[in-house]
Formats: sequence, structure tokens, C-alpha cells
Amino acid sequence: MNRICRIAAALGRLRTALLLISGAALAASLAGWAPFGLDPAWIAALLCGAPIVAEAAKGLLLRGDVKAGLLVSLALLAALWIGEIFAAGEVAFIMQLGEALEGFALARARDGVERLSGLVPKIARRIEPDGPREIPSAEVRVGDRLRVLPGEQIPVDGTLLTGESAVDESVLTGEPLPVEKRSGDTVRGGTVNRFGVFEMRADRPESESAVQRLAALVREADAGKARIVRLADRWAGAVVLAALVTAALAWWLSGDIVRAVSVLVVFCPCSLVMATPTAVVAAIGNAARIGYLVRTGEALERLAAVARVAFDKTGTLTFGTPEVTAVVPAGPAGDARALFRLAAAVEAHSEHPLAQALVRGWHARFGEDPLPGVTAFRMVPGRGVAADVGAVSVAVGSAAWLRTLGIPLPDLGAAPGTAAVWVAADGACLGRIELRDTLRPESAPLIRSLRALGLTAHLLTGDTPAAAAAVGAALGIEDARGACLPEDKLTAVRALQTPAAPLCMVGDGINDAPALKAAHVGIAFGRGTNRLAMDSADITAVRGTLRELPRLIALARRMLAVIRANLALSMAVNFAAVALAVAGCLPPTAGALVHNAGSVLVIALSARLLTWAPRPDTP
Repeated sequence: MNRICRIAAALGRLRTALLLISGAALAASLAGWAPFGLDPAWIAALLCGAPIVAEAAKGLLLRGDVKAGLLVSLALLAALWIGEIFAAGEVAFIMQLGEALEGFALARARDGVERLSGLVPKIARRIEPDGPREIPSAEVRVGDRLRVLPGEQIPVDGTLLTGESAVDESVLTGEPLPVEKRSGDTVRGGTVNRFGVFEMRADRPESESAVQRLAALVREADAGKARIVRLADRWAGAVVLAALVTAALAWWLSGDIVRAVSVLVVFCPCSLVMATPTAVVAAIGNAARIGYLVRTGEALERLAAVARVAFDKTGTLTFGTPEVTAVVPAGPAGDARALFRLAAAVEAHSEHPLAQALVRGWHARFGEDPLPGVTAFRMVPGRGVAADVGAVSVAVGSAAWLRTLGIPLPDLGAAPGTAAVWVAADGACLGRIELRDTLRPESAPLIRSLRALGLTAHLLTGDTPAAAAAVGAALGIEDARGACLPEDKLTAVRALQTPAAPLCMVGDGINDAPALKAAHVGIAFGRGTNRLAMDSADITAVRGTLRELPRLIALARRMLAVIRANLALSMAVNFAAVALAVAGCLPPTAGALVHNAGSVLVIALSARLLTWAPRPDTP
């Protein structure tokens, strides 16, 4: 990959150098400088024209393609044939300048799928008659018995046989909370064993693990994503035919071949070619100012057309970390602060994400109150922790675990979308602490602004359906779908997206990569955005906020309006120039300068996009 990037950078520098040399040569020709009697415009004609002619010939002969370069090649060769060297060089230079701008705007896309290989451990610990032995994970066979230690990635998909643990499945679901696993549960390759040692049976080889299937989904989604055809090339067949017919008529009616060449020169779609890339480059620069890195010019063209926006939840519309939302004592006389203090004292010795969130919540509320020390701390992986706080024996964990300890739990109700940590002291339930992934403050205004732009919002999350429904209700998103694995998000994107209603997907995790690829536009979000999500997306939000997303969509729509205005202007200039050329009032050299003026006007219109912003009274 690095080698390809270096080659691309070197080719870009070479093209820039050739353009600079050709521009200087044209300026010298225009000034009348002709060393050794040779017009310097030949330099521009050869350096800039040769690649155009070669590419047009190859496309026509090998693939039957008729593109804008074919008409430019005909005009260039005809101008050289009658000795109009400056006209040939100027037309070739303008075309190559447009191509260079387009190359800058349309950055080479990388699918990033190779990064998934780093998510699969290279080593597995297979249990053999003489004990565990490390082997390459690619050598694991179905039925092998494997041992996984705390902190290790699970090598393949399989079934847990002995032991208990909590597994971090965020690579696939996007949810930060580990999932409790015990005998008989399914575990998936590429996920992380957070606590406890367990043994598992391999149910699939490494090549068919969940992460490898995720990589296949990304490739499949990318392969099915259509590419936008450049507008000038879309109309090239009609333009070439019209140019040839008009040039032939001008020659036949006047008997002057110079008029025919003038028609070909002024018919060249130079400003037409410049119309799109100049606007795209300016819009990309504006997008960067508001915190969005646009990978391809196509992305903004696509974004202007979207009618729906689908969001991941965790880390996108929410902060992605659980926060304490309620402390509920077991009875009316219960002391919420004392309950919270005992739980925080015990959980301060645990590395579980819920434990860390609980301790953070205590310090946020009662930072001045130090926690008491604990003794006899012990952890039951996937269930909870226990310790002695002074003379009190405290247990903190799941409801199921406390019940196995013989502790009766009252019915305290449950807020939708919350995770509950129960607290008991000396065998009696003290109450429950509720935690939830909290909404970002900009999420609700964001959804309202998108609605004002006429867009429909959807929510696709790996979290529980109850959590999805709670977030959807809080934000006014009617379609909120929970328990979505990567393939479920991909299926949902394909179902929601139609030619009449293209969809934009916004996500921040590896599990969002297939959906980001399949969507009409994919936007990776967040400062900590996973690299695979960034590589799969068309646009990356780099400031850790989606506040400016409505402005970005409005900018994309404005960019399309500017492109249409550029096209109208360039065609008007071309038609006027063609009429003058047919009448014999515009020789080839003057026609080339008229083209130059049309291109300058197009660039001036596009440059306004660099600082464009929607008016405060518009959505």
C-alpha cells in the first residue's frame, strides 16, 4: 500500500511539473518568443497533447469508448495539421489542467479490507494430550479444543465448553459492554476475552470466522456500488458528432479548412471538463474547514442526492460510554448515597467497563467523599464482584448472580435501554444502580435540522431493541432497529436505499464498515474513528461532532447547483464561439483564447464555494 501511494505521489508531481512547463511555454508563445524559429507552444502540444491522443485512441480502438478526449484529440491534430500550434497547445493544456484538478478532487479510494486481518489473532492455543500448544490460527480445524486467556482475542468462531467470562464483541456489534459467556454459549473469532480463562470448541476454520465474513461483506458492498460518470464524458458522443457535422458543414459551405479547424477547437469541452472538478475542489476545501475530509469528489455529488440518513448509535449519536443515570434503593427507607458508596468502593478494584463507569459516576457526584477501603476482594467473571467493606460483606453484580447467592431481589421496575448493577450487603438487597449510554447534546438538534432539509433519519444499532427504541424516542427517530450485526446493517441499508431515495450511512466502528460501503454515501464519525470505518467511508468527520452535517449536505446541494451553472455558462460560450467560427470571425488561435476565458469564468464561479455557507434563515 505504501509503495502504491509513493508511486501515485510521484506521478502527481510529474504531472504538475509538465503542466508548469507547458504553461510557461504557452506564455512564451503568446509573447512572440520563438528561439531557433520554433514556436514554444509545441512543448505544450506534445507534453499535454500526447497523453490525451494516446488515451482517446486506446479507448476508441480497444473498448469503443467515445469520450471528451476524442474531440480534443481531433481538434488538436487538426490544429497542428494547419499550423495553428498555439491553439493546439492551449487546448491540450486546458484539458490536462482539468484532469489534474479532477485527480486532486477524486482521491484514490482504498477499501481498507486488509486491516481486518490484524483483528484475527495469529496464534491459537490448542489443547493436546501433552498440554496446550501454540499453533498458527490458520491451522485450527473444526472440532479442535482451544484455550483462551484473559485479554486475548478469540482465534475462531466456536462454542464455550468450560469456564465463564465476559467477551468484548464491539468489533462486531459496536457496543462497548462485554457480553457474559458461559458453557454452551457461542463465541466469535476476533472478539476479545476480557475476564477469566475458558476452553472452547472450534466450530469454523479461521478463514470463515466472523471477522473474515465481515471483510467479505465490505468487498461485496464495494463491488456493488456504482460510480458516477463524469458529465463531459456522459455527453461526449453527442458532442463529438455535433462537432464533426458542424465542422464539415463549415468547410463545405465556405471551402475554408481553417473555419472547420476553428469549429473543432471551440467545440472542445474545455470549460465543460473544468465545470465539475473546479466546483468539487472548492467544495472539498469548504468541507475541510467545517471538519469533514472528503475522500472523493463523487461523494459530494452523491451526498447532494440523499433522501435518508441512517445512524449507528453507540459513539455516533451517543458518547459510547455508559454513565450512571439512576440509583434506586430497594425500599422507601433506603439510602441511595450509602448504596452508591458501597458499590463504588467494591467496583473500584474491577476493570469491567460498567464498574469503571460506576466509579466515575460516584466521583462526579461526590468527589469530595473518599471511598472506604475493601478487603477479600474477589471477582466472578461475567457475573460480578464481592468484597468486605469494613465488617460488611458486599456483593455487586447481575440479578441472576445475586439470586444464585440466595439473595431475594425486589421488583423495582426497569428503565428501557439501561444496564442494571444490583448491590447487596450481608445477604440483603440494597437496591440497584442503572447505567446507560448517554446522548450527545448535538444529536437532537442534528435530527431536527436534517428533517428541515427534507431528510428521513433511521437508527441501526447492535445494542438491544429496548435501547434502540429509547434513543429513537428521545430523538424523534421512528425507525430504530436494535440487535443489528454487521450483516443486518448491510441488509437494512440495501432495503432502505432505492434509486429514488438514496441513503447516507453514518457510523464509527468496524461493524459499520459493510453498511458504509454499501450506502450511497458513507460517513465515518469521531476522533477515535476506527481506521477500517474511515477506509470504507466516502467522508470522515474529524472533529468528534456531527453538528455541521446538515451544512455539509447543504454545501453538496449548492455544489451541484454551481456545477449546473458552470455547464450552462460553458455551453453558452461554446455555442457563441461555434457560431462565430462558422461565420469566419474566430480563427483557431482566437478560439483557443475564448476557451481560456470560458474556463476562467467557470473557475471564478466555483471559487465562491470555498467560503459558501447557508444563510442563517435557511435550514
